[in-house]
Amino acid sequence: MTKLIVFSICKDESATIGEVLDRIPEQIDGIDVIERWVITDGCTDDTAEVARDHGAQVIEGRVQRRLAFRFQQAIDLALRRGADVAVSIDGDLQFDPVDIPAFVAPIVAAEADFVAADRFTDPTTGVQRRPENMPVGKYLGNRLGANIVGRLSGERFADVTCGFRAYNRRAMLALNINSKYTYTQESFQLLAFNQLDIVSIPTMVTYYPGRRSRVVTSFWQFLINSAVNILRAFRDFAPLRFFGMLAALPLVLGGLGAGFVGVHWLRTDRTSPYTSLGIVGVYLFSLGLIVLVVGLLADMLGRSTRNQEKIMQELKLIRYGRASEVDE
Repeated sequence: MTKLIVFSICKDESATIGEVLDRIPEQIDGIDVIERWVITDGCTDDTAEVARDHGAQVIEGRVQRRLAFRFQQAIDLALRRGADVAVSIDGDLQFDPVDIPAFVAPIVAAEADFVAADRFTDPTTGVQRRPENMPVGKYLGNRLGANIVGRLSGERFADVTCGFRAYNRRAMLALNINSKYTYTQESFQLLAFNQLDIVSIPTMVTYYPGRRSRVVTSFWQFLINSAVNILRAFRDFAPLRFFGMLAALPLVLGGLGAGFVGVHWLRTDRTSPYTSLGIVGVYLFSLGLIVLVVGLLADMLGRSTRNQEKIMQELKLIRYGRASEVDE
C-alpha cells in the first residue's frame, strides 16, 4: 500500500488554505492512501480551524520558528507515519494542487527521488521567463541562487527556492536541515550530494498583485539570508574550493610583493626602499597559507560530516523501519 502525505506550512493563510486543501485530488495513480496535513508557524488567524474544517490534520506551531524548522518537522512526520511519498505545497494558492499528480508520477514510476517545481520555464513553450507580477529583484536573486547551487552540485537547476516539491522515502531519509531560516537551497545540496535522482517540472505559478509574502517579509532579508545559506553550502560542500578562492588573492599578492623584494635584495644586497612592501608581502602570503590550511582541515572535517550524514540515515532507518523498501 503506497501512502502519500501532502503538507502545507502556513503562516496566516486562513483565506486560501481551505481552497488549497479542497483542490488536492482524492485519487492519484499509484497512490492508495492520501493524507492532508497543515503545519502552522505562529499563526495569528484561524488557519488551523479552517484547515480542520476542510479535512486536514493539523500540527499547530504556536510560536514562529521559520520554514526550516517546520519543514524538518513535516518530513519527520511523514517518515513517522510511513509515507512513501511526501508533497509540500504553499498554502497561498500560488500553485494549483491539481498539479500534484504530475509531481508524484515520476516517483511512483521510480524515475526520480525528488521532484521540484520550475517556475521560470514556461510549461508550454519551454522558454525561460519571469513569472507575471514576480518582482524583478526576486527573480534575478532566484536565478543567481539556482546557478550557484547548480555549480556547487555539479548539476543544472532552474529553480532551487520553490516550495512545491515531492520526495520519495529515500529523499526524506537524506534530509537533515541545519539552516534556521529556509530549507530550499540546502535540501537541493543534500539530495544532490547523496546522488539522488532530481527532476524539475515546469509549473505555472500565480503572483497576486499586492499580496505580500508572510514568510519573506523583506526582499533584502530574503537576499541576505539566501546569500548566507549559499555561502554556507559552498563552505560545507566544497571547502577546498571555498577556502582556496579566499586564499588565492593574498597568496598571489603576497607572493608577488615578497618575490619582488627578494629579487631586489639579490641584486642590491638590501631591501630598502621596499622593506615595507616585503613585510606586507610576507604577511599576505602567510595569511593565504593559513587560509589554505584551514581549507584542508575543513575538507577533512567534511569527510567526517558525510559519514555522520550516513549514520543519521541509518538511524532513521532503524527508527522508522522499512529499510528493505529504501534499499530496492
